[in-house]
Amino acid sequence: MPQRNSVINRREALRRTALLLGGVVSAPTLAGVLAGCETPHTEGGWTPRVLTAGQTELVATIADHILPETDTPGARGVGVHRFIDTMLAEYYGPTDRADFLAGLTDVEARARRAGGKNFVDARKAQQVAILSELDGEAYSNAAPHFFRTMKELTLLGYYTSEAGATKELQFNSAPGRFEGCVPMSRIGRAWAV
Repeated sequence: MPQRNSVINRREALRRTALLLGGVVSAPTLAGVLAGCETPHTEGGWTPRVLTAGQTELVATIADHILPETDTPGARGVGVHRFIDTMLAEYYGPTDRADFLAGLTDVEARARRAGGKNFVDARKAQQVAILSELDGEAYSNAAPHFFRTMKELTLLGYYTSEAGATKELQFNSAPGRFEGCVPMSRIGRAWAV
């Protein structure tokens, strides 16, 4: 049986996530992940910069459907909604940001048509039906689609988080501890893999 290398870093997590997404990761997402992060890791005092409170809850709910809590934390538990807000604020241009927000509006409109409630308050079966429909649309078309971006950001936010890299991906701490947010200035030159 071949021996698997269980050491994972941000670059390896990005590579694996890109494989999960069929090898396609958008430029703003790639730039954000490789740049590191400045977002505090605590909920206390955190305020979204792009998303409204309702949109933040919607993003967290959708992300939890994509990566639910099992024996490891889910997307909400690792703060994927905060990661997505940071990505939208710092790395997505006005057009891409507006497209993402329009996608959230579309999710809410679909939920109201399906049951008269907003997505977060809809029954779980209705939520899954809406997301399944969006998933089918996202991958039947070569054009960028909100749900494809949502999945991309959710997977990257999760698998580059400490919990995603250490609990889900079986991180081996040798030769040291997990350090997911290292500024490029501290590393110096990037290394070829």
